[in-house]
Amino acid sequence: MNQERRGRLGDAAIGVLAESGSRGLTHRAVDAAAQVPLGTTKNYFPTRDALLRASADRIIELYEAIPRPTPDDRAGLAALLRTLLEHVVGPGRVRVRALLELQREATRTPWLAQPLDAFATADFAYFERAQRGAGLPVTPRRAALVIMALHAALPLLAADSPAARAAAGLDDLDAFVAGLLDTVYGEPVPTGRAQEVSP
Repeated sequence: MNQERRGRLGDAAIGVLAESGSRGLTHRAVDAAAQVPLGTTKNYFPTRDALLRASADRIIELYEAIPRPTPDDRAGLAALLRTLLEHVVGPGRVRVRALLELQREATRTPWLAQPLDAFATADFAYFERAQRGAGLPVTPRRAALVIMALHAALPLLAADSPAARAAAGLDDLDAFVAGLLDTVYGEPVPTGRAQEVSP
């Protein structure tokens, strides 16, 4: 099959999910979004399940293509987290909204939960490595707290919810990230002094 066309249809499906939700994800809607002849999407993905799976695979493929540096200090980690959150408000907004729709659909569709579960597990592993690489006193629980806070921020950043963002402190991403790391790991200490945080 034409991989370029397949990717184009996947991108269009992501756009439909973001705009219309999983209920709006139809072959006809994807044909229109991709500006291809009627029936093209069905030719590539014959069933709705196949279309859902293609959407999930395309989102995962696009995320895996994003460079994932490992920061070497706390400031680098804070900058990485801030950049990722800022991306959700900007160019990554459509993709995040589509991912949130797929996650909701997966609560009712066990087979769809499988690729998303593997994707989330890999995401947790990466962010734990990032925290460890930054020289923080990482434990699985501390790493998970940071990651869960980031995940909880996604719906507020992807939606038009300025009041909720402000209530969560997401109207200032630098302060949000710094406060998150301070809460989990304690405030930064001068070089040469050990950080003291409760387990």
